[in-house]
Amino acid sequence: MEDNKEKLENEETLENSEENAENIETNELENESNEDLKDSKEEVSENKEEEDEVQMFKKSKEEIKKLNSELETLKDRLLRVTAEYDNFRKRTAKEKEGIYTDACVDVLKEIVPNLDNLERAVEAEGSVDDMKKGVEMTLKGFQNSLDRLGVELISTEEGFDPNMHQAVAHVQDENFKENSVAEVFQKGYKRGDKVIRHTMVKVAN
Repeated sequence: MEDNKEKLENEETLENSEENAENIETNELENESNEDLKDSKEEVSENKEEEDEVQMFKKSKEEIKKLNSELETLKDRLLRVTAEYDNFRKRTAKEKEGIYTDACVDVLKEIVPNLDNLERAVEAEGSVDDMKKGVEMTLKGFQNSLDRLGVELISTEEGFDPNMHQAVAHVQDENFKENSVAEVFQKGYKRGDKVIRHTMVKVAN
């Protein structure tokens, strides 16, 4: 009887041992599976990071290429604009020089004939009246030349104008109105709104 009981106890102990061994094996398998799953997840995560880095690198490379292309375009445009401006500056300077030369020629064409008349007057022989008559004709020629060039005598009839007249003297005289021109020392000339020479005057009151 006791032998049977001992035998049963031994069988039960054996079964428990086997069950414990199975549980241990199962736990080890589960642990290994969990570790494998964890490693797999980490590997996937690392692969994704690498892919993201590759994509960012490609994108950065494309952007750099695009920026370099835009830079080359801007450099080319800047060179063209600089060359065009340089050509424009040279052309403008040449045109200004040409305009000035043409203006001088136009003026000299009007002045030279009067110079000829003065030279003839010096070489001519005659009385004082004849000389005076020649000078008057030359003076009239100068006046006609100024008219053709658009040059006008600056008037003093409307009183002193600091924009047109230069006051070199002042006088108190009841015969003149306030701020009027009492005397002209040197005539002034203008062309349009541009003063060629201010009239030198004496201002009254």
